Amino acid sequence: MRVILVLGDQLSPDLSALREARPDDLIVMAEVMAEASYVPHHPQKIAFLFTAMRKFAEQLRQAGYRVAYTTLDDPDNSQSIPGELLRHAAAHGAERVIATRSGEWRLIAALDDLPVPVTQLPDARFVCSQPEFEAWADGRKELRMEWFYRDMRRKTGLLMEGDQPVGGKWNFDHDNRKPAQADLLRVPPPRFEPDAVTAEVLDLVETRFPDNFGRLRPFGYATDRAGALQVLDHFIAHSLNEFGPYQDAMLQDDPFLHHSILSPYINAGLLSPVEVCRAAADAHATGKVRLNSAEGFIRQIIGWREYMRGIYFLEGPDYTARNVLGHDRALPPVYWGAPTQMNCMAQAVGQTRDHAYAHHIQRLMITGNFALLAGIDPAQVHEWYLAVYVDAYEWVEAPNVMGMSQFADGGVVGSKPYVSSGNYIAKMSDYCRGCAYKVTQKTGPGACPFNVLYWDFMVRHRDRFQANPRINRAYATWDRMDADKRKQIRGDAAAFLSRLDAGDPV
Repeated sequence: MRVILVLGDQLSPDLSALREARPDDLIVMAEVMAEASYVPHHPQKIAFLFTAMRKFAEQLRQAGYRVAYTTLDDPDNSQSIPGELLRHAAAHGAERVIATRSGEWRLIAALDDLPVPVTQLPDARFVCSQPEFEAWADGRKELRMEWFYRDMRRKTGLLMEGDQPVGGKWNFDHDNRKPAQADLLRVPPPRFEPDAVTAEVLDLVETRFPDNFGRLRPFGYATDRAGALQVLDHFIAHSLNEFGPYQDAMLQDDPFLHHSILSPYINAGLLSPVEVCRAAADAHATGKVRLNSAEGFIRQIIGWREYMRGIYFLEGPDYTARNVLGHDRALPPVYWGAPTQMNCMAQAVGQTRDHAYAHHIQRLMITGNFALLAGIDPAQVHEWYLAVYVDAYEWVEAPNVMGMSQFADGGVVGSKPYVSSGNYIAKMSDYCRGCAYKVTQKTGPGACPFNVLYWDFMVRHRDRFQANPRINRAYATWDRMDADKRKQIRGDAAAFLSRLDAGDPV
């Protein structure tokens, strides 16, 4: 007899470990504190996973599997995945563990260290296997997502006509950078009233994690495949057509706009990435969805999502410790909801608190941009993103944060740091209208902090970036400034960062 491990983000009937299961094997699933607390996860993330796990375990039982499921409050719970595997293996006389490889080096190592034989199978739920990604990366000077994405289009046939992309172009990103306007008729994503299983988990999470950042209620996520499919169908029918043009837009009274909110379900295994992309491609093929929207959405999944996983495993377990810019400022209280006069940060963090969700531009160009400009320790930034978002798992979160957002990897993921002044935020959002700072003011007490921090960052790291062709023109602009203005900008930035270090409201 063997023990078959199913983790909380592996809720897929076609999981490689489940495909190996024999009738006398025991499926082990467990809610454990080691996984629920290694970072202070958002309560909605914990509730989503525990509920989805319980429902998936019941589906496995109904399908004829033998399932040992440990709830968090089970008095016999060892409170770790290795502990639960050993406990159940001993109780049932199992001599081997079969698992699908985790998406975190930490847990992979923990399973390798078990005193019983463990087979960790490849996770076949991705379009690109890790050996395939390593072969693609071998010998390349730059691992740019765009070239990888085109290979994934060719492999899947999504939005392809023979060997050519539909519409004659691979990428329609140029058409997808429009600011959005408030629209009372915009259809929000569906929300799900808690059923009995969900309600029980909510009470458990409320009791066991009372101090975690984030509001637990109201809770409206789907917690099984049927609900996830409803979210997918709703997105295709109501939001995908306008997703493309407005995917980078931000509105303070509309946290979701045209975004799918499918990442929690894909990353937990309730939906497969290919089925989601095929639904989008089919909607374009039948004339229901514009091409730039279908392409932009598909690129996020078979492009960025698959690419990030490849980078995470290619770069190895030390990836989250990288810090090429030497940033060491502590993560300030504003990230945990402390009062701030910066409306953009208040909106992005407040939305994260309420929904365990923010879309990619809020993460990259508000909270991520601020952290990079302010010189915050990237390891602390990484742990924050891993903790607060319902869709965050290290394999996808770490490359996005350490690479794309914080440039801590020195350019493995991004060819330049993603930094901007307040102008970008003003262009793509309505946040600046309600802000105590003035985005048009470049210096002085009322100047937008992004304006002075942008130049301070660029000057601090001039030796590294001035030869970068994507951003070197900024240095010519800096050099043309009056000396007194440059001095004031640096002084304003230093004063702001001093207040940040002191814990004063900013």
